[in-house]
Amino acid sequence: MTSVGDDVQLVTFKVGGQDFAFNIFQVERILRYETPARLPKSPDFLEGVLQYQGGAVPLIDLRKRLGVEAPQREETRTVILEFDGGKIGLVVDAVTEVMQVAAQSVTAPPGIVKGLAAEYIAGLVVQNGRTIIVLNTNKLLSAKEKLALQGTK
Repeated sequence: MTSVGDDVQLVTFKVGGQDFAFNIFQVERILRYETPARLPKSPDFLEGVLQYQGGAVPLIDLRKRLGVEAPQREETRTVILEFDGGKIGLVVDAVTEVMQVAAQSVTAPPGIVKGLAAEYIAGLVVQNGRTIIVLNTNKLLSAKEKLALQGTK
């Protein structure tokens, strides 16, 4: 986590009723959801490509990536992230806030969280009765999936 002094700024959002967050330094922009151009033979979680700043950005449905079904709603947003030297768009149910937390309040996931889920999780923040899962953006896609996406740019 990149921190300002001892604080970390997080952009929080909801997917399937659960609170998640990205480090603010990874977030470039938050956009209203627009239907992307579909790509043939793409994996289920790849919605397609979105026109953004004169280029095409792969758009990942984070709800499908995390195995949560959710309809498109007025609050549905696309979060544009810096990703592996390029950009990627992620579809989320709603962006809720930007919060500043003490770096030490971002704790490692418990040992019981194993396997695929643990790879996605950079840490947990428990605040005001909410558990916010801080996602590790670089682990949202496997190396093979990243290679497949490079062909979409």
